[in-house]
Amino acid sequence: MVLITTLAGFYMGSGVDFDFLVALNALAGTAFAAGGTLALNQYFERDTDAMMERTRNRPVPSGRIRPVEALIFGLATTAAGCGYLWVTVNPLSAAVTATITVLYLGAYTPMKRVSWLCHAVGAVPGALPPVIGWAAARNGLAAEPFVLFGIMFLWQLPHSLSIARLYQKDYARAGIRLLPKDGAYGNPANTLMLAASIMLVLIGMLPTVMGFAGDVYLFVAIALGAAMLFFGVRLALRPGTGSAARRVMMASLVYLPAVLLVMVLGHRAQLIATRLPRDQLGTHTSRIEPCPIGPITPS
Repeated sequence: MVLITTLAGFYMGSGVDFDFLVALNALAGTAFAAGGTLALNQYFERDTDAMMERTRNRPVPSGRIRPVEALIFGLATTAAGCGYLWVTVNPLSAAVTATITVLYLGAYTPMKRVSWLCHAVGAVPGALPPVIGWAAARNGLAAEPFVLFGIMFLWQLPHSLSIARLYQKDYARAGIRLLPKDGAYGNPANTLMLAASIMLVLIGMLPTVMGFAGDVYLFVAIALGAAMLFFGVRLALRPGTGSAARRVMMASLVYLPAVLLVMVLGHRAQLIATRLPRDQLGTHTSRIEPCPIGPITPS
C-alpha cells in the first residue's frame, strides 16, 4: 500500500509529463526505506510480537533472524533507501521519507505501550507516502499533496481502530494499549472513529472542489466514505461483535484503492483532454467535454 499511494501521489503531481525513470527511482527508494523501517520495527517490538498470536511467527520473534541482524539490515536498508532518493530523485523526497521513519519508530512505536492515541500519531507517517510521490514529481510541495495526506490520515483512524477491536485480547496480552476504557458517554475510540469518518467524507470532496479530480471521483468518494461511516456507526452500537469491526476494516480496504484509482483515472482523462487539438474541442462549448481515456505519450 505504501508504494501504491506513493505512485498515486507521483502521478497526480506529474502533470502531462510523466517521467517513468523518476517514478521507478522514487518507488525503489521508498521500497528500500519502508522495508528497512519495518525491519527496525520488528527489532524494537520483538518482545511484544512474541506475545501475540498474530505476530509471533514474524522472522525476529520466531527466531529465524537474530535481533542484531534485523537491526543492521534495517539501518542499512533505510539509509540506502533515503540516500537513493536523495541522489536519483531529489532531497525533498528523501527528507519526507526519513521523516516517516523517524515518526514511525520514534513516536508511534513507543506510544503504543502508553496510550491508545497512538492511532492518531501513527496516522501521520502513514499518510505521508503520497507526499513522497508528489515531492518526487515536482521537487516541491503544494496544497494538493496535503489534501491527499488528509484523506490518508483520516482513512487510517477507522481502519486501525477496527483492527484494534478485532485483536484487542491479543494486544492486551502484550501490554499494548490500542483501545481506551469505556467512559460516561461510551468508548472514546468510537467517537474518534466516527468523527474521522465524517471528516473523511468532507475532505474527500476537496480533490473535485480544487479541480484535480472529476465528478466520478466525487461520487465514489462520497459513496464509499458514507459506507465507512455506516459500518462505523454499527460498530459503535455493537462494539463487542467481531463481525462489526471486520466490516469496518473491509470497507476501509475497499475505500482507499478504489478512491485513488478513480482519482488517478479522472486526472488522466483531464490531462488527455487538455492535450487535444483546439479544433477537436469545438468552438461552441465553454468547457472541455469528456473524452475517451487513452495512452499518454510523453512530450
